[in-house]
Amino acid sequence: MKKGNLSSTDAVEVAIVGAGPYGLSIAAHLSARGIPFRIFGDPMSAWSKRMPKGMHLKSEGFASSLSDPDSAFTLRGFCEERGLPYADTGLPVPVKTFVSYGLEFQKRFVPALEPKTVASIRQAASGFELHLDNGETFFARRVIVAAGIVPYAHIPAPFSTLPRGFVSHSSEHSDVEKFRGQHVIVVGGGSSALDLAALLHEAGANVEVVARTSVIRFHDPPQPRSLRDRILRPTTGLGAGMQLLFYVKAPRVFRLLPRKIRLDRLRKTLGPAPGWFVRDRVVGKVPLHLGVEVSGATVQQNQVTLRLTDRQNGNQTAVADHVIAATGYRVDLERLQFLDPALRVRILTTERAPALSDTFESSVPGLYFVGVSAASTFGPLMRFAYGSDFAARHLSSHLGRLLGHSLLKGRENGHSPDLPTNLTPSY
Repeated sequence: MKKGNLSSTDAVEVAIVGAGPYGLSIAAHLSARGIPFRIFGDPMSAWSKRMPKGMHLKSEGFASSLSDPDSAFTLRGFCEERGLPYADTGLPVPVKTFVSYGLEFQKRFVPALEPKTVASIRQAASGFELHLDNGETFFARRVIVAAGIVPYAHIPAPFSTLPRGFVSHSSEHSDVEKFRGQHVIVVGGGSSALDLAALLHEAGANVEVVARTSVIRFHDPPQPRSLRDRILRPTTGLGAGMQLLFYVKAPRVFRLLPRKIRLDRLRKTLGPAPGWFVRDRVVGKVPLHLGVEVSGATVQQNQVTLRLTDRQNGNQTAVADHVIAATGYRVDLERLQFLDPALRVRILTTERAPALSDTFESSVPGLYFVGVSAASTFGPLMRFAYGSDFAARHLSSHLGRLLGHSLLKGRENGHSPDLPTNLTPSY
């Protein structure tokens, strides 16, 4: 094979990088259309290896399914098969259950998954050259990046100079038992922070929470709703309200909003908010230091000393054995090290996130991004597993039209009619 050139026999049609809810859902839809693909990754690893055992999803049961073409294998169906507790609303879904469901989904719909790591992706003459961690090199005409949130873990500047043994990101802990007997400060006021604080406390750690927010805004527990409230504030997979309904039903319209409005809505929608079921596990049990900024951090006598600025009490210090930054994720293409630098610089961005066309395609033809990487284009829906259904149906439909493949069963259940697709991508 001549390096950089693709023939009809050299290249796979589509390569999918990532095996979380988005990658697996897209693979299931491509398979149903008969579109040749290869998919790489450790299935559901962000959930099984990057989230603490004992954690629960914030999303309700009905909003926590992966997407297959006929919507035949839902979380509800899986739980019924296994005799596991389940409710569409009001019963938090354990991460363990969600992971088991995702792995079963993979076995049924994506059995060809290759548990390999894509080490690098380079642009070739007619597509892309991919190198795997086992030394294999192959070509793909199109690549779908479904890398998830893990590469974008954000640790704020005050902690950037600390030795790694004294600070970590919340996504690094699947088992908190190792902190038993230690003094741990969790920085953050959202779901990850309060979930971790509860689990650390229950594991026997001496834990405190430090957060900039002046109030922890726990979600309200599900309550019976009047007909009027259900009409005025309809339920969606992201929560209740007309605005959330728009984000769920019209992500392609969201993309057409002015850039400034899109980014503003993305920042302000569904901000840090722990689940209602965590409140009783932390309030009155874990010290919460609110309205506090971390202005600096040093290691002294084998402990971390934080310099804090309290809007009410001025400057303070706090000392701990370890600091966990539950400070969220920031999309930044520079963090996707498997993208060759020469390829990365060709991708147009919106505040470090890829700017995408109506079909998830970047400014590099044939290179697509889904999941949280697509949130600045398609809105808050892309930050949740619930968005995998839209992404899988829309992208597979686009590729099916492009390649002349239709669903093997001749239909697309639940897929709404397409809006006109721009022939020239608008970024």
